[in-house]
Amino acid sequence: MKKVILILLTLATIVFANECRYDAKTLHVTWEAYKTPLKIGVGGTFDNISIKAADTKSEKSFLKTSTVIIDTSSINSKNKGRDAKLVKYFFAVQGVKNITAKVVSLSDKIINIDITMNGVTKNIPMKLNTSDKIEAQGYIDLADFNMLPSLAGINKACFSKHKGKTWQDVTIKFELQTHKNCK
Repeated sequence: MKKVILILLTLATIVFANECRYDAKTLHVTWEAYKTPLKIGVGGTFDNISIKAADTKSEKSFLKTSTVIIDTSSINSKNKGRDAKLVKYFFAVQGVKNITAKVVSLSDKIINIDITMNGVTKNIPMKLNTSDKIEAQGYIDLADFNMLPSLAGINKACFSKHKGKTWQDVTIKFELQTHKNCK
């Protein structure tokens, strides 16, 4: 009887020893918007970002089932005055408090992400790089999200600094490092 119990315990240990879960070690969402007729880039990040995944058994399944929620009031361009203007004259103009990004599909080099902003969801194809960490980069057009009133608001607030031109395309980038946790 002792041998049977010992064998069962050994088998249980072997079976459950390989049970691993993946979670986010680090996540950064960066952006670059453009101003002036010369299309000068201004970039930043968001300080308050969360990620949820429905399946965490592999890194690929973690990524495939991920949803990112971005708090727009946490925008950080390393310039507090600019950040306050972006919140007040861009995001608050249309009451955009959060942006969500949900992975829809991925291949070796392309990831498709549904981005929801201002109540509008658009599928954004992004270049995918998984060599050192997971990086996805793509572009959004603010008109696709009905954000032109917000664009007009920030353009008016920054008219002289932008020389009358704020562009409606924005580069976005997600950088994710996962952590493997095995029991």
